[in-house]
Amino acid sequence: MGTTLLLSFAALLLVGVLVSERANRTVLSTAVLFLLGGFVLGSGVTDVLLIEPDDSIVSTLAELALFSVLFTDGMRVGLSDLRAAWRLPSRALLLGFPLTLLITAVLAHFVAGLPWLESFLIAAVLAPTDPVFAAAIVGREEVPSRLRHILNVESGVNDGLALPVVLVLLAAAEGTEASGWTLLEEILVGIGVGVAVPWVVLRLERLSFFSATKKLEPLVVVSIGLLVLAISLATHANLFLAAFAAGVTIATTGPGFRHEFEQFGELVSELLKLAAILVFGALITPSFLFEEISLAGWVFALLALVVARPVALLLSLWRSPLSMRERGAAMWFGPKGFASVVYGLIVLKSGIALADKLYHLIALVIVLSILAHSSTDVLVAKQFVEPEDEGDAREPAQA
Repeated sequence: MGTTLLLSFAALLLVGVLVSERANRTVLSTAVLFLLGGFVLGSGVTDVLLIEPDDSIVSTLAELALFSVLFTDGMRVGLSDLRAAWRLPSRALLLGFPLTLLITAVLAHFVAGLPWLESFLIAAVLAPTDPVFAAAIVGREEVPSRLRHILNVESGVNDGLALPVVLVLLAAAEGTEASGWTLLEEILVGIGVGVAVPWVVLRLERLSFFSATKKLEPLVVVSIGLLVLAISLATHANLFLAAFAAGVTIATTGPGFRHEFEQFGELVSELLKLAAILVFGALITPSFLFEEISLAGWVFALLALVVARPVALLLSLWRSPLSMRERGAAMWFGPKGFASVVYGLIVLKSGIALADKLYHLIALVIVLSILAHSSTDVLVAKQFVEPEDEGDAREPAQA
């Protein structure tokens, strides 16, 4: 299976790279290509990639992808960046995030028929957003900087905010053997490792005896990431909070290294993300979509995308300085990504009574989100390059 997976990934990667220029100008999407490629190659269609949710390759790829995403996301939100423009992102995080969680939980209970505890659990899994599937929004200079800043900061921080909630709710549902103190220890040790390792490494690099050449400076950040990963695994610290804390620490104490690492880090993260999407797509079989999910489940998944996030952001950004067009884009682009995939796998492996049903609903929302958001980001981004909006695109990130 390893050789087949590698060959499939290499072939899709080549196609994705060759059509990337066209994809940047149309509704085509590399993420959708890999998702559909995994689906077509998976069980029930061509049976080329026969992958099960409990295969080690699934959890390993998902965890590495999320680690790299959180590591690079953390480097986008250094403390100086947050101090410079925190008002609008804080609305999305401190109001929009809990409101999205609450509305999703209500929908899960009354539409999907889940008990309240499981409703809040699935809501916590689905609350994080991911700018990977809205790249045309966060990656284009034509889009107003404050809108890009909101989406970048929000998606970078809400993964870390959601994880403790997921773990606590799983513990309440008896889906983990860890006690509350053990859980707290994992979280605190993860944050401690994420802060301490880059701080020590960057302090050492400033000593006269140590100095990385310009060409190898990106590898300083790579070595920090690998150290954080290894130490977290050895100490049973929380990998993902450690990754995010490390990224924030690097952005705060060594901004020069952040810029040197940016291009290299984005490429590494992109490879891991696409590999994870391919494997995830192979798990989504025809029977998974059309036999194992009820009509109520489909209704819930649609409402989770078109109601929960938009209503939450509408309320949290009420009377903000954003234009209606900017608010509409922020409300729509709340795509579900690798955090939700990994948290969904954690739920599946937890052994709680409704684990399988929850995982199916989570996977359906993620699939619909990838298809919807990756196919509309270019269209929405183009709305900001009209002549009357060129002034908005030059507005500063400060709100």
